[in-house]
Amino acid sequence: MLETLISNKTRIKLLLRFFLNPEVESYLRELGRDFKETNNAIRVELNRFEKAGVVVSYRDGNRKYYKANLDYPLFTEFQQMAMKHFGLDQVLDQIVKKLGKIQKVYLTGELSNGLNSQIIDLVIIADEIDRNYLAALTTKVEEEISRKIRSLVLSPEEENLVPVPNVLLFAQE
Repeated sequence: MLETLISNKTRIKLLLRFFLNPEVESYLRELGRDFKETNNAIRVELNRFEKAGVVVSYRDGNRKYYKANLDYPLFTEFQQMAMKHFGLDQVLDQIVKKLGKIQKVYLTGELSNGLNSQIIDLVIIADEIDRNYLAALTTKVEEEISRKIRSLVLSPEEENLVPVPNVLLFAQE
């Protein structure tokens, strides 16, 4: 979907990396290794993003770290676009909201690092959940988004077991 709007694949990877999990901080060589792209191609895009205010950076020793600019005017829109790209909006609408009685849902695994993956790893925090209904909803959504969904259900007392890094996708109000 994004590939038709944004022709530069490096730019897409960077947007997804920084806006799916805005807490992620990355340096140039790490991005090159993760994306299997040349450092120069990534440097060019990072410079463009930094000049436009999309990302911010800071130095730590000889490394320059980049992260999403939370004050960027289109931050929320970019984040929603990243969620839709991976099908996470459908996961929330068709699984989480229909199950009810869920306290929190975390995204873990490769996607939580902003890396493209065909597997969506979720940790669901809930007292009670109908696991058969969860399985049925999951199967339906997997077919729609063409990705595998793995979920782990933990009680609120076990929330400290949620793997890091993670992205909080849903919290009961």
